[in-house]
Amino acid sequence: MTEFCDDVIKLFPLRAIPDVIKLFRQQLNNREEEPDLTLLSIVTGLIEHSLTTKVLESNSSASSSSHNNNNNGEGGKASSTVDTGGNFPVIRYDTVEGLYKRFKSVLAPIEKLLVKTTTDSKFASREIIKKVSDIIWNSLLRSSYKDRAHLQSLYSYLCGNKLDCFGVAFAVVAGCQMLGYQDVHLAISEDHVWVVFGKTGDETIEVTWHGKGAEDKRGQSVAPGIESQTWLYVAGNPVVCNRYMEVAAIVSAINPSLTATSACLEVADLQQQLLWLLYDMGHLKKYPMALGCLGELEEVEPTPGRKSCEELYNESVRSAQTYYRNHHVYPYTYQGGYYYRKNMYREAFASWADSSDVIRLYNYSRDDEEIYKEFLDIANELIPQVMKLESSGHSAKSILRDSSCFANLLRFYDGICKWEECSQTPILHIGWAKPLVATIAKFDHDIRSQVSIKCADQEPQAQPHGHENGKNGTEDSTLHHHHHNNNNIAKVDANVPNGGRSNGSSTVKGSSLPKSLEALVGKCGEKLLNPEFLLQGGGQPFTTEESADPSSDGENTTAPVTGESNGKCDDATIKSEQDAEPGKVTKIEKRETAEDDMEPKRPIIVLYSQKMKGLKDLLLTEKLNTNAISLQITAQSQVQVGGKKLRGSHMASLGSVGSIGGGGSTAGGAISISEGIEGNTRPKRARRE
Repeated sequence: MTEFCDDVIKLFPLRAIPDVIKLFRQQLNNREEEPDLTLLSIVTGLIEHSLTTKVLESNSSASSSSHNNNNNGEGGKASSTVDTGGNFPVIRYDTVEGLYKRFKSVLAPIEKLLVKTTTDSKFASREIIKKVSDIIWNSLLRSSYKDRAHLQSLYSYLCGNKLDCFGVAFAVVAGCQMLGYQDVHLAISEDHVWVVFGKTGDETIEVTWHGKGAEDKRGQSVAPGIESQTWLYVAGNPVVCNRYMEVAAIVSAINPSLTATSACLEVADLQQQLLWLLYDMGHLKKYPMALGCLGELEEVEPTPGRKSCEELYNESVRSAQTYYRNHHVYPYTYQGGYYYRKNMYREAFASWADSSDVIRLYNYSRDDEEIYKEFLDIANELIPQVMKLESSGHSAKSILRDSSCFANLLRFYDGICKWEECSQTPILHIGWAKPLVATIAKFDHDIRSQVSIKCADQEPQAQPHGHENGKNGTEDSTLHHHHHNNNNIAKVDANVPNGGRSNGSSTVKGSSLPKSLEALVGKCGEKLLNPEFLLQGGGQPFTTEESADPSSDGENTTAPVTGESNGKCDDATIKSEQDAEPGKVTKIEKRETAEDDMEPKRPIIVLYSQKMKGLKDLLLTEKLNTNAISLQITAQSQVQVGGKKLRGSHMASLGSVGSIGGGGSTAGGAISISEGIEGNTRPKRARRE
């Protein structure tokens, strides 16, 4: 949109939050024009800047007067509220129009270039996008830093020539929209953003930077190579926006913060109301981070009559599972953080383990600093704090008496160890090992011994791409709010209805088996199939001879289930039961009821990392060998063949390479003391603010 229509002009001046809501609603409901990204970014940026700088200036003067009495520099922490009456800036039409024209003038050289060319394509080329990126990039002040607050809007760019990395990418997309290109859109991962374009929307281009001192990759494609398989690029599963989701990105990027511990309430209120507007219109459905952001706002200040923050966190998880092959970590850390704050530690452990199930799908890279700090915070601060609180009194209800919590703890560390394997930079130094050993030691042997630990011989797989109809297992209504189908990794709460099961294996996609075939497959674990029945359809489907030794059910299970492992069901039976209708009593459950009623459920955990496989026996010993556990966790040797991770038969062919501290044989890839272990001296990073 190159000029404002009467429907927009008549909404000005904007004097309060309801006026801003009306402007956004007008833009989102306009059937003739796309939402104008430049207009909306200028308005929100102007409001954010006005409100946060007012309070910051007020706090600055207050803190300077008390500085002599507070030498630690924490004087500005005291005020975390603002007067919500009379602070809202009056946003006049001529102010917005002037800034809008200024951005248009920035793009004038490209407009002149387009006039001279003969091309009349509706689709942008890589060259055009790179030119827009160059103009914005080269006009930025070199002193701007990506981690500073309030640098994400076009207002920041037009009034201060400052943008963070999101702001640069957004400005490029907004600029291309102003030039008339409707195919240029944002692709957003959990810590990076780039651009997609083209007739089919499958071309990619870097337009901004990531990290400190990173080389300039602008203009390059996000190639399907090793780098694109990192967490930074979510292995090809970013949130690819349409115009309405880009409006959601504008709103999600609003930053109410004043300091690390305080926020402007009016800015937060504006963001919260705008997110609900977008939610009601269905534009957050495929945007897990925006749902998590709304959840956090609702946790601080619930909106009467709206979904609870817990429901929003769960919805964020389901969105990531359904639309992004369960490759997003933050939905689970949002969720786990909430449960931690509510003292729901069992649920927090399950969510943290789920987040680790996702990170295991990647290789750690130097660009993963943010998620590294997130996991470091969970492992070295939150979990030890839970252990400290739960060990007080040591009641029967303590999570220290819950074997499923111990299994989730192992699953959490197994994912991190898997993330580390074959990465160029080690992760698990002694700073990780000490809290791990201390936490494991809190669980008595009788609790640890209840966990059935299995070692996988193949790569963990992500969930098949979700379906909106919820029939892929991720929308199973019987799942508890904190137990989600996750990369075909075993869930460990044996008390979840139907075992928290999904339809498991990534090799089977789509709808469940027909009932007759499902029953047939379900019996495969009990009896031998009758060849005559299979070839000609005659006779009985099964012979009377019982199935062979079922001992092979442990090491090659891609979708292990919770509950007691009694060796009576094989993979096919498990698979058929996982596809059973929610709430239906399955054949396995009927068959095992009599013998299981008198025995406690045993959680099953499947380990994928070589380090944790090497700990299997050590974890279950009556007296823990803490030194051996520390040595195993901090071992820096990574077994590789041709630069690839070793799995399954490849690792088995190498055999065990030694034992640690007399505590049992290590799985292939774990090293022995005799090989020598050089600890990682990498310092602990600061927490993410």
